[in-house]
Amino acid sequence: MKVRLSYGDAGLDIDVDPAVTTVVEPVRHQAAPDQGAVLAAALRSPVAGPPLRDRVRPGQTVAISVCDGTRPQPRRLMIPAVLAELDGIVRLEDIVVLVATGTHRGNSESELRQMLGDEIVDHVRVVNHDARDRQQLTWMGTFGDKVPVWLNQEWAQADVRITTGFVEPHFFAGFSGGPKLVAPGLAAVETVLVLHDAARIGSPQATWGITRGNPVHDDVRAIAEATGVTFALDVVLNRDKDIVAAFGGDLLPMHAAATATARRLAMRPVPAPFDVVVTTNSGFPLDQNLYQSVKGMSAAYQVTRPGGTIVCAAECRDGFPDHGSYRQVLSSAASPEHLLSAIAARSAAETVPDQWQVQIQARIQSGCRVVMHTSHLSDEELAAAHLEQTADISSTVARALAAAGPHARLCVLPEGPQTIPYVRSAT
Repeated sequence: MKVRLSYGDAGLDIDVDPAVTTVVEPVRHQAAPDQGAVLAAALRSPVAGPPLRDRVRPGQTVAISVCDGTRPQPRRLMIPAVLAELDGIVRLEDIVVLVATGTHRGNSESELRQMLGDEIVDHVRVVNHDARDRQQLTWMGTFGDKVPVWLNQEWAQADVRITTGFVEPHFFAGFSGGPKLVAPGLAAVETVLVLHDAARIGSPQATWGITRGNPVHDDVRAIAEATGVTFALDVVLNRDKDIVAAFGGDLLPMHAAATATARRLAMRPVPAPFDVVVTTNSGFPLDQNLYQSVKGMSAAYQVTRPGGTIVCAAECRDGFPDHGSYRQVLSSAASPEHLLSAIAARSAAETVPDQWQVQIQARIQSGCRVVMHTSHLSDEELAAAHLEQTADISSTVARALAAAGPHARLCVLPEGPQTIPYVRSAT
């Protein structure tokens, strides 16, 4: 049986034995017939609170937060929809679109044009947030569980603050979108390090689909609520990254409604763990580097038996990537177990950027064998990250199943973290 994996732009086919294979995918949903109309309805008939136009007055400044280039947010539809609602009230020169990079690199002009379209880039000021540029940041106070908060100055000083994003399950924040477009999206690196310290990331509640009682999401939510969001707009996407539904309005009730829909589409129960799980990172742009691909590994880990095998197909055209400390931290210890011990020994003040991704990856690798299939990382580079590589996923899977015994079972997650499987009896 052939199964098509989301991989880069083109996809990748593998051959598996249907007698032992379970394919787990998101609930199939058609795109909204008129995606622009769905966005307009969310802006004009919000989940909670008044329409966007009723919240804005002439002469005010507006900051709009958007996801960076590692996320498949339909910015080319969402930002024009927001601007159309502001038309006649706010001048374009009083609007700034802030790319909520968190601690990621800024997007190049060509990337911004691809993300937003020439019309937006040519007529609206677009700024990459830089978590390390003190000139961009302003002190807001301490919120949540003692989180020191610096936010992007243009965001903090704007009269009107609008978040735009998309909602899907997130491997340690519970769900994406909503308050994450404030922090970590527009926060200082110091704020992000506390939000992602070892204690928070290590909590059993810091996982897929959990927001309340999740120490990461609880603090993210507290920061956004305390510092203020005028209006929030989120969408839920199908496997083709088209809009299925849109939600607007007051931040927290809007996000709750969006997560309820995302949960129904993405969270899929299975009866028992599998011996081998093939996963992806949902294709480009989500699989553009190894750092992001930890999400695909984590989705698979939810249903892999202890000691089982995870095979993750991620193109990684941007490498590890080379910016940030992920590669350095990942290769700084002799094994995943040593990495976990080193991270556990650090105090919150000693948290380093990208430690959270390494912590999750090391936990997965300590419990399972992880094999990668990439197009832009060498076997040697992956070995330094304590990972194997295969050029032939189908053969690797067949060998892993044979080694696991006559009753071994395979699970395939063609969309990776767009589908979050869970063992029904464990919930």
